[in-house]
Amino acid sequence: MAEPGVERIAAAFAAARSQGRAALMPYLMGGFPDMATSAAVIDAYADAGADLIELGAPYSDPLADGPVIQAAATRALAAGTRLEGVLELCERVASRVPVLPMVYANVVLTLGAERFAAMLAGAGAAGAIIPDLPREEDPSVAGALLERGLAPIGFVTPTTSPGRLAAVAAAAVGFTYVVSLAGVTGERDELPPELAGIVAAVRAASEAPAAVGFGIGTPEQAARVGAVADGVIVGSRLVRAVADAGDPEAAADAVAAFLADARAGL
Repeated sequence: MAEPGVERIAAAFAAARSQGRAALMPYLMGGFPDMATSAAVIDAYADAGADLIELGAPYSDPLADGPVIQAAATRALAAGTRLEGVLELCERVASRVPVLPMVYANVVLTLGAERFAAMLAGAGAAGAIIPDLPREEDPSVAGALLERGLAPIGFVTPTTSPGRLAAVAAAAVGFTYVVSLAGVTGERDELPPELAGIVAAVRAASEAPAAVGFGIGTPEQAARVGAVADGVIVGSRLVRAVADAGDPEAAADAVAAFLADARAGL
């Protein structure tokens, strides 16, 4: 029987910690610009030493995402990408790296909690990131994931109240996703000075790691975040690299080079 996703996530963070660094978690948009390129990119992530992978499922109204990822989602949908195809990408590398599909709530609720969780488990996913579905909004989704050993990932942001932050962190399974700034995904010139305090508050309330995403666009920023957090999530910068590449091989080379630099910095 396969090791539960929750345990694989814990092992990935522990392995990075044993090397004296934060875990590196790159994001890709499944099906962007096509499935062949996505397959090359997710293979490159696994080969280049990603500790975990966040795998986006394209959606027509990606409210947490900025223009780069929104455009990627639109193009992936136009190319005919569906959740089933995204989960084939997950299955492609799941035995090597814990993969967490990022799916918006409407997709999950349309499928139903049990079917959604079963699909993820069948693809070897380690958990699920659902940015617009707090656990208490529909506990059946988290319950169905947990029954299969999968981690439902909770979020905190700079505007989360201290009480709410402590509650989310205390209930965390896998890790807590710390959104570094108010707003949507995308590269930023500077990361907020209060980030270290938010991460410290999450860590104080939870035994699970704290991984930071949103706004990390350079290896230097990844290193600064990695100095205070347990994990570093890089999204828009890598999606932009794929958009700028001319073919699957060039896309794979571009993301691998960024990850190599980021890991060296961490």
